[in-house]
Amino acid sequence: MNPYSVCVFCSASVQLPEPYIELARQFGARVAREGYRLVYGGGARGLMGSAARAAADAGGAVLGVMPEVLVKREELAAGLGENIIVGSLSERKQRMADASQIFVALPGGIGTLDEVTEMITWNELGIHTKPVLLLNEFGFWDPLLEFFRRGRSVGVIRAGLDSHYAVVDTLDGLFERLRSERRAEVSV
Repeated sequence: MNPYSVCVFCSASVQLPEPYIELARQFGARVAREGYRLVYGGGARGLMGSAARAAADAGGAVLGVMPEVLVKREELAAGLGENIIVGSLSERKQRMADASQIFVALPGGIGTLDEVTEMITWNELGIHTKPVLLLNEFGFWDPLLEFFRRGRSVGVIRAGLDSHYAVVDTLDGLFERLRSERRAEVSV
Protein backbone atom coordinates (compact mmCIF):
# COMPACT_ATOMS: atom_id res chain seq x y z
CA MET A 1 0.00 0.00 0.00
CA ASN A 2 1.28 3.47 -0.90
CA PRO A 3 1.83 5.91 1.96
CA TYR A 4 -0.70 8.68 2.51
CA SER A 5 1.00 11.55 0.72
CA VAL A 6 0.69 15.27 1.37
CA CYS A 7 1.74 17.50 -1.52
CA VAL A 8 3.02 20.91 -0.51
CA PHE A 9 3.25 23.90 -2.81
CA CYS A 10 5.50 26.68 -1.50
CA SER A 11 8.27 29.14 -2.25
CA ALA A 12 11.80 28.28 -3.36
CA SER A 13 12.96 31.82 -2.58
CA VAL A 14 15.83 32.23 -0.13
CA GLN A 15 14.77 35.78 0.79
CA LEU A 16 11.91 35.00 3.16
CA PRO A 17 11.33 36.12 6.75
CA GLU A 18 12.47 33.64 9.40
CA PRO A 19 8.90 32.99 10.67
CA TYR A 20 7.98 31.67 7.20
CA ILE A 21 11.01 29.38 7.14
CA GLU A 22 10.21 28.13 10.63
CA LEU A 23 6.61 27.46 9.56
CA ALA A 24 7.90 25.30 6.68
CA ARG A 25 10.24 23.42 9.02
CA GLN A 26 7.46 22.74 11.50
CA PHE A 27 5.16 21.65 8.68
CA GLY A 28 7.73 19.21 7.26
CA ALA A 29 8.56 17.71 10.65
CA ARG A 30 4.88 17.24 11.51
CA VAL A 31 4.18 15.60 8.15
CA ALA A 32 6.84 13.02 9.03
CA ARG A 33 5.72 12.58 12.64
CA GLU A 34 2.11 12.02 11.51
CA GLY A 35 3.36 9.23 9.23
CA TYR A 36 2.62 10.98 5.94
CA ARG A 37 4.93 11.13 2.93
CA LEU A 38 5.86 14.65 1.79
CA VAL A 39 5.56 15.31 -1.94
CA TYR A 40 7.13 18.61 -3.02
CA GLY A 41 8.84 20.39 -5.89
CA GLY A 42 12.27 18.86 -5.30
CA GLY A 43 14.17 22.07 -4.52
CA ALA A 44 16.81 22.50 -1.84
CA ARG A 45 16.10 26.20 -1.31
CA GLY A 46 13.49 28.31 0.42
CA LEU A 47 10.40 26.90 2.06
CA MET A 48 10.55 23.87 -0.22
CA GLY A 49 13.97 22.83 1.00
CA SER A 50 13.19 23.70 4.62
CA ALA A 51 10.04 21.54 4.66
CA ALA A 52 11.73 18.61 2.90
CA ARG A 53 14.84 18.67 5.13
CA ALA A 54 12.67 18.80 8.26
CA ALA A 55 10.56 15.87 7.04
CA ALA A 56 13.64 13.81 6.18
CA ASP A 57 15.37 14.73 9.47
CA ALA A 58 12.26 13.54 11.33
CA GLY A 59 12.48 10.17 9.56
CA GLY A 60 9.75 10.81 7.00
CA ALA A 61 9.48 9.70 3.40
CA VAL A 62 10.04 12.49 0.88
CA LEU A 63 9.35 12.61 -2.86
CA GLY A 64 10.67 15.55 -4.88
CA VAL A 65 9.49 16.21 -8.43
CA MET A 66 11.46 18.74 -10.44
CA PRO A 67 11.43 19.75 -14.09
CA GLU A 68 14.79 19.59 -15.83
CA VAL A 69 14.76 23.33 -16.52
CA LEU A 70 14.78 24.10 -12.75
CA VAL A 71 17.45 21.65 -11.56
CA LYS A 72 20.20 24.31 -11.42
CA ARG A 73 17.98 27.28 -10.60
CA GLU A 74 16.22 25.72 -7.62
CA GLU A 75 19.06 23.37 -6.64
CA LEU A 76 17.76 19.82 -6.68
CA ALA A 77 17.71 18.51 -3.11
CA ALA A 78 19.85 15.41 -2.86
CA GLY A 79 19.77 12.87 -0.08
CA LEU A 80 16.31 13.75 1.25
CA GLY A 81 14.44 10.87 -0.33
CA GLU A 82 13.36 10.01 -3.84
CA ASN A 83 13.75 12.57 -6.63
CA ILE A 84 12.06 12.43 -10.02
CA ILE A 85 13.21 14.66 -12.88
CA VAL A 86 10.48 15.46 -15.40
CA GLY A 87 10.41 17.34 -18.68
CA SER A 88 8.10 20.26 -17.89
CA LEU A 89 6.25 22.20 -15.22
CA SER A 90 2.99 20.67 -16.43
CA GLU A 91 4.41 17.18 -16.02
CA ARG A 92 5.63 18.14 -12.54
CA LYS A 93 2.12 19.14 -11.45
CA GLN A 94 0.63 15.97 -12.92
CA ARG A 95 3.20 13.71 -11.21
CA MET A 96 2.76 15.50 -7.88
CA ALA A 97 -1.03 15.25 -8.19
CA ASP A 98 -0.88 11.56 -9.08
CA ALA A 99 1.39 10.85 -6.11
CA SER A 100 -0.70 12.70 -3.51
CA GLN A 101 -3.98 12.40 -1.66
CA ILE A 102 -4.14 16.02 -0.48
CA PHE A 103 -2.60 19.40 -1.37
CA VAL A 104 -1.36 22.10 1.01
CA ALA A 105 -0.28 25.60 0.01
CA LEU A 106 2.23 27.38 2.23
CA PRO A 107 3.38 30.90 1.29
CA GLY A 108 4.75 31.11 -2.22
CA GLY A 109 4.97 33.19 -5.36
CA ILE A 110 3.69 32.86 -8.91
CA GLY A 111 4.67 29.19 -9.20
CA THR A 112 2.85 28.30 -5.99
CA LEU A 113 -0.17 30.32 -7.07
CA ASP A 114 -0.18 28.47 -10.41
CA GLU A 115 0.04 25.08 -8.71
CA VAL A 116 -2.60 25.61 -6.05
CA THR A 117 -5.11 27.30 -8.34
CA GLU A 118 -4.70 24.51 -10.88
CA MET A 119 -5.50 21.93 -8.19
CA ILE A 120 -8.57 23.97 -7.17
CA THR A 121 -9.58 24.16 -10.84
CA TRP A 122 -9.12 20.40 -11.30
CA ASN A 123 -11.32 19.92 -8.25
CA GLU A 124 -13.98 22.26 -9.62
CA LEU A 125 -13.93 20.49 -13.00
CA GLY A 126 -14.07 17.02 -11.44
CA ILE A 127 -10.64 15.97 -12.70
CA HIS A 128 -9.94 14.96 -9.10
CA THR A 129 -11.72 15.28 -5.76
CA LYS A 130 -8.63 15.66 -3.59
CA PRO A 131 -8.74 18.27 -0.81
CA VAL A 132 -6.84 21.53 -1.32
CA LEU A 133 -5.86 23.41 1.84
CA LEU A 134 -4.52 26.96 2.04
CA LEU A 135 -2.48 27.49 5.20
CA ASN A 136 -3.29 31.14 5.85
CA GLU A 137 -0.84 31.70 8.67
CA PHE A 138 0.27 35.37 8.69
CA GLY A 139 -2.80 36.13 6.53
CA PHE A 140 -0.69 35.26 3.50
CA TRP A 141 -3.57 34.04 1.32
CA ASP A 142 -5.93 36.92 2.21
CA PRO A 143 -5.35 38.69 -1.16
CA LEU A 144 -6.21 35.50 -3.07
CA LEU A 145 -9.33 34.99 -0.98
CA GLU A 146 -10.32 38.59 -1.69
CA PHE A 147 -9.77 37.95 -5.41
CA PHE A 148 -12.11 34.95 -5.18
CA ARG A 149 -14.73 37.08 -3.35
CA ARG A 150 -14.46 39.87 -5.89
CA GLY A 151 -14.65 37.39 -8.77
CA ARG A 152 -17.84 35.93 -7.34
CA SER A 153 -19.35 39.40 -6.88
CA VAL A 154 -18.90 40.26 -10.57
CA GLY A 155 -19.73 36.78 -11.85
CA VAL A 156 -16.38 35.57 -13.22
CA ILE A 157 -16.05 32.96 -10.46
CA ARG A 158 -18.87 30.53 -9.67
CA ALA A 159 -20.48 30.72 -6.24
CA GLY A 160 -19.55 27.10 -5.45
CA LEU A 161 -15.78 27.59 -5.70
CA ASP A 162 -15.46 27.65 -1.90
CA SER A 163 -16.41 23.97 -1.76
CA HIS A 164 -13.26 23.06 -3.72
CA TYR A 165 -10.69 24.29 -1.19
CA ALA A 166 -10.44 25.05 2.51
CA VAL A 167 -8.62 27.73 4.45
CA VAL A 168 -6.91 26.94 7.73
CA ASP A 169 -5.27 29.64 9.82
CA THR A 170 -2.84 27.64 11.95
CA LEU A 171 -0.55 24.64 11.65
CA ASP A 172 -2.54 22.88 14.37
CA GLY A 173 -5.73 23.49 12.42
CA LEU A 174 -4.08 22.21 9.27
CA PHE A 175 -3.08 18.93 10.86
CA GLU A 176 -6.52 18.48 12.41
CA ARG A 177 -7.93 18.86 8.89
CA LEU A 178 -5.33 16.45 7.43
CA ARG A 179 -6.26 13.80 9.99
CA SER A 180 -9.96 14.35 9.31
CA GLU A 181 -9.49 14.07 5.54
CA ARG A 182 -7.43 10.91 5.95
CA ARG A 183 -10.08 9.32 8.19
CA ALA A 184 -12.76 10.22 5.65
CA GLU A 185 -10.75 8.63 2.84
CA VAL A 186 -10.14 5.44 4.81
CA SER A 187 -13.83 5.09 5.70
CA VAL A 188 -14.97 5.31 2.07
